[in-house]
Amino acid sequence: MTTNETVTTSAGTAGAPVPAPARRLVLPKLAPAFYQAMVAVDEASRTGLDPVIVELVKLHASMINGCAFCIDKHSTDAVAQGEQDHRLLSLPAWRETPWFTARERAALALTESVTLLTQGHVPDAVWAEAAEQFDETELAQLVALTATINAWNRIGVSTRMSPAAK
Repeated sequence: MTTNETVTTSAGTAGAPVPAPARRLVLPKLAPAFYQAMVAVDEASRTGLDPVIVELVKLHASMINGCAFCIDKHSTDAVAQGEQDHRLLSLPAWRETPWFTARERAALALTESVTLLTQGHVPDAVWAEAAEQFDETELAQLVALTATINAWNRIGVSTRMSPAAK
């Protein structure tokens, strides 16, 4: 959005953009050892995985969890790596598009199952599909990556991290 554009609110009136909810606390300042450990875990969770799959997994989990900060960060990171806009915009409907490879689809399905554990755990069919596309080491890294982004999402949502506060 440019500075000359207006935003229509849910009430239908035009006006200035609505500010993000106030951030509740700054975790890196208040729990620095934990925050640095999370940064290290995040880096370790990506080891050996295709950077495109890493960003798709992080973005998809962040969309499911509604973490605005992480959605902004990982969509920006994906674009910087050359990801195409139409794929990013189609991510919520990835099953309905032809844009994603078999490996990406398996990673996205596993991401959904791990992220939405209360909706049926990780079905055997989802695990089998992922195991067909990824070797055991990659599969372990995908589980680690998904667990890590879910932790980041919970930090971002609960503390109200905002993409506007970067």
